[in-house]
Amino acid sequence: MTLPYPIDHIGIATPDLEIGSAPYLAIGLTALPDEAIPSQKVMVRAFQAGDNLIELLMPTDPSSPIAVFLEKRGAGMHHIALRVHNLEAEIEKLEQTGAIFLNAEPRPGRAGTRVVFLHPKWGAGTLIELVEHGEAKS
Repeated sequence: MTLPYPIDHIGIATPDLEIGSAPYLAIGLTALPDEAIPSQKVMVRAFQAGDNLIELLMPTDPSSPIAVFLEKRGAGMHHIALRVHNLEAEIEKLEQTGAIFLNAEPRPGRAGTRVVFLHPKWGAGTLIELVEHGEAKS
């Protein structure tokens, strides 16, 4: 059974990828190659955890949203990401429900994905990311 919105990944803010990676490496997870995402001013290190990923997010610039998050809240869970098949269709549908976006225009994500973020005020206090992989749109 395919779920309509499976969890793609959990994003965790960390000031240091090496320190942040230690628990996941100790558990036995393998890190995927690090990837810089200049548009979001972060370096990402992902770990495969079953069908999902755990992404560690380290700011590469003091003005990055992750740097701001770390300053306010410290290291920890930053967002939950749900996989969608057609990002534009999901944006349109959610705009009609009154969803509040941080960015309603898709931007590049890790590994060639496209992403948008929904405001935590709309997500019951949780930042929600919608992720579209290079799959066929339906």
